[in-house]
Amino acid sequence: MADSPQRIDRPLSPHLQIYRPLFTMVMSIVHRITGVGLYFGTVILVWWLLAAAASPSAFESFRSVAGSPIGLIVLFGYTWALLHHALGGVRHFIWDFIHGFGPQERVFLAKASLAASVALTVILWVVGLAVKG
Repeated sequence: MADSPQRIDRPLSPHLQIYRPLFTMVMSIVHRITGVGLYFGTVILVWWLLAAAASPSAFESFRSVAGSPIGLIVLFGYTWALLHHALGGVRHFIWDFIHGFGPQERVFLAKASLAASVALTVILWVVGLAVKG
């Protein structure tokens, strides 16, 4: 179809330059990112299990990498991602029962899942390091 001499100006679709990032929007994006992180973090879990099953030297290799400062940061991040994603799943489970859809409830659930994931991660690591000695 040829261009008509009269062009109709229509509004563009909304995009990220128009939207103001809301806390719930950011938490939704973080939920997806943690899901992807868990996908790749599962490789660490498989490596740990294979090393434990293979030999003491293979397990020691895993421990040396996982016990390094960068390894501990990765494991800490994996722990947080796991807990954050799980609590995001609880938030979605609550929504499945048609609860928590009000503006205040949505923000509360998002803030609670973030705060709880950080708190549970720190508690888990403090207890784990205390038990390890």
